[in-house]
Amino acid sequence: MRRLFCGLLFFLLLACSDRAAEMYDTARLEERQRNIAHARQLYSEIIEKHPDSPYAEKARARLRGLPEE
Repeated sequence: MRRLFCGLLFFLLLACSDRAAEMYDTARLEERQRNIAHARQLYSEIIEKHPDSPYAEKARARLRGLPEE
């Protein structure tokens, strides 16, 4: 039972990290296309929904570097 729980937890963390990575890549693309508002939204969503992901800190850094609207 414990092994099943650990496997499920690992899978969920991996899935969250994959989603955060996808969102981060999309936000970077939005930045390159000068769609700053959408990039800002995606970075904020990463921080909110995936705070333990390594992409959350990257998103915080990108948010600090975005120009004001």
